Amino acid sequence: MIKLALFARLEAKPGKEQAVADFLAAGLELANQETQTPIWFALRLSHNTFGVFDAFHDEAGRQAHVDGPIAKALMAQAETLFAVPPSIEPIEVLGLKNDGSQG
Repeated sequence: MIKLALFARLEAKPGKEQAVADFLAAGLELANQETQTPIWFALRLSHNTFGVFDAFHDEAGRQAHVDGPIAKALMAQAETLFAVPPSIEPIEVLGLKNDGSQG
């Protein structure tokens, strides 16, 4: 059962919006390699605001993600791409509906 999640809010620097979108789209390949990250979304919330939502079965999975290649790549690009440091919030999942379809 999915119990835990993270939400990262990312504000692109002016002129870096497409670079952030491309960076997040490329993150899907890394997310697909994380066996302990069953749910991962890259999101565009507005012209310059982006987000990443990922969910986990347990704290070990969440911690493995935080210590993994996506988080490292995100922090390595933070100064170049983002107007402010990424805001990363831990989340407790209270309910989930997933019909298994992928799009």
